[in-house]
Amino acid sequence: MSALQTVFTVLQLLSGLAVTVIVLMQSGKSAGLSGSISGGAETFMSKGKAKTWDAKLAKATKWFALAFVVLTLILNLV
Repeated sequence: MSALQTVFTVLQLLSGLAVTVIVLMQSGKSAGLSGSISGGAETFMSKGKAKTWDAKLAKATKWFALAFVVLTLILNLV
């Protein structure tokens, strides 16, 4: 196992743990038809939605998941 492969493996492990922790920190979304109707109206009307804690966690989830996928592909090629 080369040093480069070890570094990528450690980074992949850390990104996987980060995705897990961030997903667990997010609040649950209301399910069902009534939740989607009332939730859609609230997100459309509120302009400060992007600055909330849940929005920041959702953005972090996307970036760490992307990093995890890219590291997985790199490790497959190395």
